[in-house]
Amino acid sequence: MTDAPQRVHPTDLELAALISSKICHDVIGPVGAIYNGLEILNDDDDLEAKTYALSVIRNVTEQASARLQFARFAFGAAGSAGALIDLGTAEQISRGFIGQGKHKLSWQGLGGYMSKDKVKLLLNLVAVAVTALPRGGDIEVHMQGTTEAPSFVIRCRGAGARAPQHLGEFISGEGVPPLDALTIQAYYTWRLAQAAGMNLSIVKDGADVLLSALA
Repeated sequence: MTDAPQRVHPTDLELAALISSKICHDVIGPVGAIYNGLEILNDDDDLEAKTYALSVIRNVTEQASARLQFARFAFGAAGSAGALIDLGTAEQISRGFIGQGKHKLSWQGLGGYMSKDKVKLLLNLVAVAVTALPRGGDIEVHMQGTTEAPSFVIRCRGAGARAPQHLGEFISGEGVPPLDALTIQAYYTWRLAQAAGMNLSIVKDGADVLLSALA
């Protein structure tokens, strides 16, 4: 996996700003819904409306919490340099991130602890896999090898499965989009693969899409 000669990477400050924008983009919807629910509780005396508002607040609070927890591990330090992360924790926060909506997550393979960069790569692969299934579907995480030298394959199965947004361009170096809050996830996933010494690929397998990270 080599860089295109003309590729210019963002500075550390620019990368931090873009990731911050991404996190804000992901949580502003649930936070706005919480605010709207609180307004209903304050302004509406109808018991049914209040019950509905409480249900909305409860659901979106869980959603916001899950997204922030996911961002803490997928983008943040999640421990000191060189830290190992429990794969059980990675599975738990991935399930929270996927939620109970139109996407379903299955998780198979290794247990134990794995290096931070590799776990962050795995989490970001789960996140980009969501964009491969715009109508929803199954995201299957498969891990092989060892925790020291793993391989990851994410199978995306569902109607209209496609290559995840923007990741292929960063892998190939062709048609690379400008970096913003919507493209930074794919860019960061690609950069994490480099840091972890793993090669990314996207292939079609019948109607499914496979995202692979191999040492």
